[in-house]
Amino acid sequence: MFEGRVVSIFVARKAGAPMEVVDEVKATPGRGIEGDRYFEGAGTWSNHPGEGREITLVEMEAIEGLAREKKIALKPAHTRRNLVTRGVPLNHLVGKEFQVGDVRLVGIRLCEPCHYLEEMTTKGVLVGLIHRGGLRANVLTGGVIQVGDSVAQVVKTEELEPGEALNESARGALKVARR
Repeated sequence: MFEGRVVSIFVARKAGAPMEVVDEVKATPGRGIEGDRYFEGAGTWSNHPGEGREITLVEMEAIEGLAREKKIALKPAHTRRNLVTRGVPLNHLVGKEFQVGDVRLVGIRLCEPCHYLEEMTTKGVLVGLIHRGGLRANVLTGGVIQVGDSVAQVVKTEELEPGEALNESARGALKVARR
């Protein structure tokens, strides 16, 4: 298991607007992040049907890898993702519930880079972030997300193998949900 952290948070008030750094946001089920373009239905892709536009996440390690491997220095805000994490394997959270501070999210699908992102940044971003462009998630339980909040996968007791039990140290590291 892992336990990572939120290292930065961004919102954009409307489609194409610069991402603004904030210290905290309020997440609402079915809507996303208050103050963000997709919460208001004003995002570039708001008129296209599909799940996973409530919150987007990207790994700081992916941004650093892009700089190291492709020589493209992209500021976290320029990824156009809401939450930047460290120590969180986001690709592994597709179809999984996870906790960001007090907010419960579910990973919907990868947030692959698109031509629009490359047009807004620089050539090479699309190829450089393929399969590591982040995660699209929906809000299951609302609340406030802050910079520094922990991020951990939720392990439900029914997902444990028969006879498998969590010892005390594992219980401290995992967020266990009982239904």
